[in-house]
Amino acid sequence: MKINGNEIRPGNVINHKNGLWVAVKTQAVKPGKGPAYAQVELKNLIDGSKLNERFRASETVERVRLEQKDHQFLFAEGDMLTFMDLESYDQIQIPQDLLEDRAAFLQDGMTVTVESHEGRPIGVALPDQVTLEIVEADPVVKGQTAASSYKPAMLENGVRVMVPPFIEAGEKIVVDTNEITYVRRAES
Repeated sequence: MKINGNEIRPGNVINHKNGLWVAVKTQAVKPGKGPAYAQVELKNLIDGSKLNERFRASETVERVRLEQKDHQFLFAEGDMLTFMDLESYDQIQIPQDLLEDRAAFLQDGMTVTVESHEGRPIGVALPDQVTLEIVEADPVVKGQTAASSYKPAMLENGVRVMVPPFIEAGEKIVVDTNEITYVRRAES
């Protein structure tokens, strides 16, 4: 599907310079002289390289539609992650580095959305929030009562997050998988 250069939004996948790129950031620029344009930060879906491009409203780009299917996470073996299609029960393997830091948040049986282009997986969307247990938390420093005081804590998956001072080891918390931040205490 063709779209104008000024219609590119963050999250759009486009075919540009013979590659698949996802728009990370977009900014509309209106200079004093000359026509307006969109300044777009692109990330290559295949090799992860970044690129800054200017697109004028008169330019057209090919927007790519990705196939999205729900899969269930089964297990990790080496640097490969195995998922099962929830409709056909086919299993696929995806390299762990495709998920980068977010791979640590995968849990057995978790349902994720695998995005693919022409049958090739190019992205995995995790649930926005997961519940994990704190295995280690620093003690509260006396007198540290500022509203924004946080302390480091270690989650059961080995990831460090900053938590409020009232959170102790053994508690379960909800963590944002996109920002890798504390959201709230989990309801028991």
